[in-house]
This record gives sequence, C-alpha cells and structure tokens, in this order.
Amino acid sequence: MWFSEMHSPHVKLDIQLERHLFSGQSEFQRVDIYETKEFGRLLILNGLAMLSEKDEFVYHDMLVHVPMAINLDMERVLVIGAGDGGIVRELVRYEGIKHIDMVEIDKMVVDACREFLPLTASKLDDARLKLHYEDGLKFVRQKTDEYDLIIVDSTDPLGPGEGLFTKEFYGNCYNALTKNGIMVNQMGGTVYEDDIMVMQRSYRRIKSTFPVAACYQAHVPSYPGGFWLLGYGSKGLDPINDLKAEKWNELGLNTKYYNTALHPASFVMPNHVLKLLNEA
Repeated sequence: MWFSEMHSPHVKLDIQLERHLFSGQSEFQRVDIYETKEFGRLLILNGLAMLSEKDEFVYHDMLVHVPMAINLDMERVLVIGAGDGGIVRELVRYEGIKHIDMVEIDKMVVDACREFLPLTASKLDDARLKLHYEDGLKFVRQKTDEYDLIIVDSTDPLGPGEGLFTKEFYGNCYNALTKNGIMVNQMGGTVYEDDIMVMQRSYRRIKSTFPVAACYQAHVPSYPGGFWLLGYGSKGLDPINDLKAEKWNELGLNTKYYNTALHPASFVMPNHVLKLLNEA
C-alpha cells in the first residue's frame, strides 16, 4: 500500500505503508493513522499528512520553544488545534506554566492519537491541561487579557480549520493576550502556489493585527516543499532582541531541533521568500 498526497497539480508525495492502524469519519473530517517504514506513524486528516513520527519534533520544537525562550515567565497558555498532543508535550516541560487550555474541535483526533500516537500524545493527562472540544474561533472570542501565549496549531484553511485564518480570529487572539503576550501559528509553505497564497494571507493579517510581527522558518520533510513558515505576533516582545538565551539554556531542556543559536537565524529569510513576504 502507498499513501499519496498531491502537493500541487503536478507534484505528488508517495509514502509506502506497512499497516493501516485507524480510520474514522467524524462530523468534521476523515481521520487515518498509518504505520510506515520511513516516517514511522503518520496522521492523515482528510487525505493530507498532518504529522509523522520522523519529523514532528521540528514543528513542535519551533512552535513551543521559540516563544518560551523569549518570555520564560509565561504562566497561562492557550493551544488551538494540536489534537495530536505534540504541542502540549513540549509545553509541560516548563515548570513555570500553571495552566494550559487546549481547544480541539474534533474529539476523534485526540482519541485516535492517544491510542496510536503515544510519542506525541503522552502528556495529554497532565494536571495543568484542560481540554475543550469546541470551535477555537468561538472559544477565543470570549477571552480578554487572559493568556501569556497562544499557539495556533491548525490544519490548512479548509473544513474545520478555515475560521482560524480569518482577520476576526487574529483580532480575537490579540484581545485574549496579556500585555506582552505572544501568538505563534503555522503559516504555510513557500514552494507551491496554493501554500504561498495561504502563507501570504496569514502574514498579512498578523502584520495588520500585532505591533510586533514576524515569521520564522522550520524544515519539515513531510510537509509540501519541506520549507515551512511559522508566524509570530506580540504586543511588545521582539522575537530576537528579547530572547533570553542564557536563562533558557540554564533549564537544561534536551531538544532535538531547537537551540538558542538557531533561534535568531530562523527569522532570517532567503531572498525569494523575502520577495513573497513583501508582496503580501
């Protein structure tokens, strides 16, 4: 068996499968988990690869440790999406975090990952975590000055993830953040036309919402093109000048991808990506 994903009308990714571990149809989407020889276990939503055990650490490291290294005093965190549990797994390594709200619209994703993806879902029972099975857009709309950090780990802007790319959503995230709050999100790829359009729209809305706005890069082999951008927005903290490298290194966290030397470098973009961002 092979799993095939169209990265563009002219490019297809094929991954050989060993076993089909789970398949279900929720009210929101189709959920599949496969065992593969090259990428380990693979989470598929609506026919698109969301996570592989081989490279998930890149994505989760960069969404969590980049903002945490900027402000180690963050206590309250909101996670939107992230049903696989990888974001929470990294967050609970910080003893200073007192509470995490995780809002995932599809309970089937969480249940399937608990059973078949223990590598990422192992910390979903942490005492500091409260799970909410509801729409992230509606949830954040009700919050004001409540979170030090918001992490948006959404699917692409299709189906249940569509509302998490709107101008209203970014404005609600801004309102939900505390004085020096930070929001990070996945923005999209830089290789294929559809991914570029999503990335540019997300970047444009972050820039129009937050006084401090930027994007940074991560290299995730299983994602279309491999070169992926993450968004950064803050009410006051600069992603490079406010980096607390020495304090973060004193924590002694063993990370597979992130380090404080990589941190400022990840905000440097190649010229062709700078052009795409300027066009946005």
